Amino acid sequence: MTRGLRFLARTVLALVLLLTALLVLVATFDWNRIKPALNERASAELGREFAIEGDLRVIWQREEGEGGWRALVPWPHFAAEKLRLGNPQWAKGGDFVSLERVEFRIAPLPLLWQQLSIPRIELGGPRASVRRLADGRNNWTFELPAKPEGEEQQPSGWTLDIGTIGFDKGQVQVDDAQTGTRLDLLIDPLGKPIPFSELLPAKGARPATVSAQDYAFGWQAKGSYKGQPLDGKGKVGGLLALQNADLPFPLQADIRAGDTRIVLLGTLTDPRELGALDLRLQLSGKSLAQLYPLTGVTLPETPAYSTDGRLVASLNEPGGARFHYQGFNGRIGGSDIHGDLTYAASQPRPKLSGTLTSEQLRFADLAPLIGADSSAGQKARGVATRQPADKVLPVEAFRTERWRTMDADVRFTGKRIQHSEKLPVTDLSTHVLLDDGQLSLDPLRFGVAGGDLDAVVRLDGRRAPLTGRARLTARHFKLKELFPNVQAMRNSLGELNGTADLSGTGNSVAALLGTANGNLQMLVNDGTISRNLMEIAGLNVGNYVVGRLFGDEEVKINCAAADLGLKDGLMTPRLFVFDTENALVQIDGNANFRNERLDLSVTPESKGVRLFSLRSPLYVRGTFKNPQAGVQTVPLMVRGAGMLALGVAVAPAAALLALVAPAAGGEEGNACAPLLQQMRKP
Repeated sequence: MTRGLRFLARTVLALVLLLTALLVLVATFDWNRIKPALNERASAELGREFAIEGDLRVIWQREEGEGGWRALVPWPHFAAEKLRLGNPQWAKGGDFVSLERVEFRIAPLPLLWQQLSIPRIELGGPRASVRRLADGRNNWTFELPAKPEGEEQQPSGWTLDIGTIGFDKGQVQVDDAQTGTRLDLLIDPLGKPIPFSELLPAKGARPATVSAQDYAFGWQAKGSYKGQPLDGKGKVGGLLALQNADLPFPLQADIRAGDTRIVLLGTLTDPRELGALDLRLQLSGKSLAQLYPLTGVTLPETPAYSTDGRLVASLNEPGGARFHYQGFNGRIGGSDIHGDLTYAASQPRPKLSGTLTSEQLRFADLAPLIGADSSAGQKARGVATRQPADKVLPVEAFRTERWRTMDADVRFTGKRIQHSEKLPVTDLSTHVLLDDGQLSLDPLRFGVAGGDLDAVVRLDGRRAPLTGRARLTARHFKLKELFPNVQAMRNSLGELNGTADLSGTGNSVAALLGTANGNLQMLVNDGTISRNLMEIAGLNVGNYVVGRLFGDEEVKINCAAADLGLKDGLMTPRLFVFDTENALVQIDGNANFRNERLDLSVTPESKGVRLFSLRSPLYVRGTFKNPQAGVQTVPLMVRGAGMLALGVAVAPAAALLALVAPAAGGEEGNACAPLLQQMRKP
């Protein structure tokens, strides 16, 4: 053998021996010896305590599934037990993340081109505690040590490629002071992935995305959110799927927060950047107002509700996230509801806009919206009854503190209104505008008894207490439709017309009317009055008064005219008269809306030679809740003087009321026409 061959042989032998020694050293090396240095270096780099407290080992073995010469190359398999990563100092101890064990293997060949390839990571017993303080500090943001001055961070030439991550049951505790969230989460692998399409509903609202990653994990949550107890469960995709911005990440949840239930199914696009949502969203609860603490969306008090629609959200819009709840259907109380709503998280305030429609609206379901909810309705929603037993006017306060947190521009149409025979309302439409605490219903239109009630309502919630103004116009209310059960009204051509312009101050209907100023005018022609009519209207005192005036007979009303003024909640009539076929009746006195008390006198005057069964005036006193009526006991002489004074007082009205009966030529001969023309003036 030549010298060169001997040198080559010795060199190869030396290299083999060196490699063998290295492999033996690596295979037999006690990796626990480097734990102190590894823990110290990792703690310094992460800016918080890191520790491997259990066994650390590396096992070299061939990889199953590799073919050819690569099957001969051993792979390093790493295993570590009892790992933990601490919290920042402000969190005062505890661990951010802890693991019972970690196992993974590294493909050796990709190391040659600076790629760290880990086909799979196994995590055992993962636990995490996520915290955020009210000032915004959180334990998932790492404050890495600053580099020495003048030293720039050089980009690494290495790349990381992780195949899959698997773990057994994991637990996460969430304590977020900013959102008021305290949750205990349990995350468990499903075992066998569930295709996204398998959970899509067969009917109803569906997300547009039909191709998404499989569900890989189930989860359960229990705790509280913004003061509401929360309990939920659902499914999500795999952890590494979060990194794929191209394939939607699947979400499925069934959550109860207080009395509200939220069921959703759909996808999240680009999860790391929270790109967009496309969900089927079902909501139900005792009142829409209970969504405010959960979502920040200001909604009115309502009866129990349920909705089902598609929610599409763009979470990274320049002007703020936009949520579009489109094509939803549902019920509020006994009424159906359909529509499209858009919520924009814009500045200076978020805004809710859209259109709503109800094919059949139950009028009783509107009561909570105007603070006139019944005790039964409040009890059903879990709200304590605030209406005093001796009061008629609603005292339920408007939630004006929420009006400045959001703007709104919503149109609502109730095509058909379900009501009792006492309230012949047929339809409703309104445009709701909320702008920096100012609420307006402009217009607010009702179809009533063949006519129209048009109103403009404005409430200024920026002031404490609230100020409000309402302008109402009632036109062509047909008497036969107002009182369909009164036989004498069925052939009546009479109508009711009126106007009102009222303003007041207060945070409830009772307070607004108790301070109201303004005017109310009303005119009725060609009608009928009887005790039967009063009974149908539910007016027991009216029943008494009419019975004392006219007995049990039906009496034709030629014209009834009222011109009422309000000053600081005290309503007094400037003119309030009924011209019937046998008497002229005048009403004087006042109605006090501040304390809900009545002090009225009803003075009749017989026409011609027809004698009235009652020659003394009547009184109506007491409260709105319990009015009392009776005969004024006055001497005959005084009564006669009063009747003479009445004749003088009502002379201007008598000149008008004498022309009540419509002339053959139409309305020109109607004594009510002049007052009607006056009410029509702007």
